[in-house]
Amino acid sequence: MRPLAPLTPPATRTTRVALAVLATLSVLTACGGSPAADSAVGQGTGNGPKGAKGTVTIRIPDPGNAGVLARGKKDGSLDKALAAVGAKVVWTGSAGPFAPAAQAMNADQLDIATGSITSGITSLSQSPGFAFFTATAPDPVGEGILVREGSDIDSVEDLVGRKVAVNKGGTGEYLLLKALAKAGVPADQVERVYLRPDQTAAVFNAGQVDAWAVWSTYAVAEIGADKAHFVADGTAIGSDNYSLNAVRSGFAKQHPEVVKALYAYLHDNSVKEKKDPAAYLNVFTDAGPTAVDGRAKEVQISFIGKGGTVDPIRPEDIKRFETVAQFYADQKVTPDKVDIAAHLLDIEKLS
Repeated sequence: MRPLAPLTPPATRTTRVALAVLATLSVLTACGGSPAADSAVGQGTGNGPKGAKGTVTIRIPDPGNAGVLARGKKDGSLDKALAAVGAKVVWTGSAGPFAPAAQAMNADQLDIATGSITSGITSLSQSPGFAFFTATAPDPVGEGILVREGSDIDSVEDLVGRKVAVNKGGTGEYLLLKALAKAGVPADQVERVYLRPDQTAAVFNAGQVDAWAVWSTYAVAEIGADKAHFVADGTAIGSDNYSLNAVRSGFAKQHPEVVKALYAYLHDNSVKEKKDPAAYLNVFTDAGPTAVDGRAKEVQISFIGKGGTVDPIRPEDIKRFETVAQFYADQKVTPDKVDIAAHLLDIEKLS
């Protein structure tokens, strides 16, 4: 999953209802139709305390060296788009896992974050103060079950009795459980090793786990170095792992025009990124740990070109969200099915 603009995913990237959803979606606006939109007091306009007048500040994790927001930060196009609605961005921290970002939004320390539908569902089970306002279709080729080159694991069925690294409650755990369910392998026949994604590569390469359920943000380096390959990618798994952008509920309620402007920027530029992925890589530097080159760059370009764009949340998307929520409940990842439809905004009706 790519970062926001992503915002890779994920970090860079992407998955993640009956007909009644149509009625639900029609009232999910920041004007008060969503419990999420009403659950927090919004940040007022201005650069100072809430309620101060002036330019609206919108706090977004720093996008790093790649993606739509990174390019927008460098060339000033994001500043221009936000200035048109009386707003400006303040970069806060850095893009990373959604769970801590969700906590930051709940604590009124962040206004925008990106995450997968899977990590979103687990975060929604904990008194959320945010709502989702965009959807990017599941990544067909950039996420999956990664195994080392030379491994004797040739199929999902070969994972029986093995150790697989996953991030708990997020994309990794979802991909593994989904792959096992599709292959008819009981989940308890594969050992899940819970690790933070940014700490997993060393463990994986040392052979301490047999496979890694992962997305493009971390898979590119392994595949690009010819160290690993997917034994099953998002398409083979049948992943519904959308990438979503979330907004702090109070901010959406007070500044819908800013959220709409940000959406328009993300959508338009994600279309451009898909057409010319290379232009959105190595935005600030082409050297160091945040840069990609050689084979890894080729892999990243291929993944982005085959991925989705930032779009509104449609009724058909919500049906797939609900499928993931039910799957997580069935797999005991969440205690009960999370009502994700109650925490979505219809960006086209936001006012």
